[in-house]
Amino acid sequence: MLPSGNACPGQSEGMNYWRAFGCLPLALLFSAAPAWTYPSVTIKSCWDGDTCRSRAGETIRLACIDTPELTGPKADPGPAKAARNHLRRMVVGKQVDIRRISKDRYGRTVAELFLAGPHITRRNVQQDMVASGHAVVMTKHAKQCPWTQ
Repeated sequence: MLPSGNACPGQSEGMNYWRAFGCLPLALLFSAAPAWTYPSVTIKSCWDGDTCRSRAGETIRLACIDTPELTGPKADPGPAKAARNHLRRMVVGKQVDIRRISKDRYGRTVAELFLAGPHITRRNVQQDMVASGHAVVMTKHAKQCPWTQ
């Protein structure tokens, strides 16, 4: 029991239901398993190095990164194709965890994607794209992704 008379840290007067279970919810939150889970999607295709589509038809814009453009006035096809191919090898046909952040002006879901790794670790797809040299961090939107800080 804490000096405040509450059984668990952070418990307010209105949280009496916690008393029935002690600190079990906090224990579960801080257990060895990941403290949060994200929904999963299967990636069907990737148009370029920062935009994919799920099998369910959701268009996903990878958050916090930018890759070279395939077409248009700022196109740089060589590096753009390399970025797209790298992303495709990582995610197409695979089930990935998704942390949805927002929708952009084109209606795409802005999100972070994660690949499951050994020992219940997650591999951040955006971080991998930057580390491999295929993408850069978009400083304007970097605050959306904790790994950029």
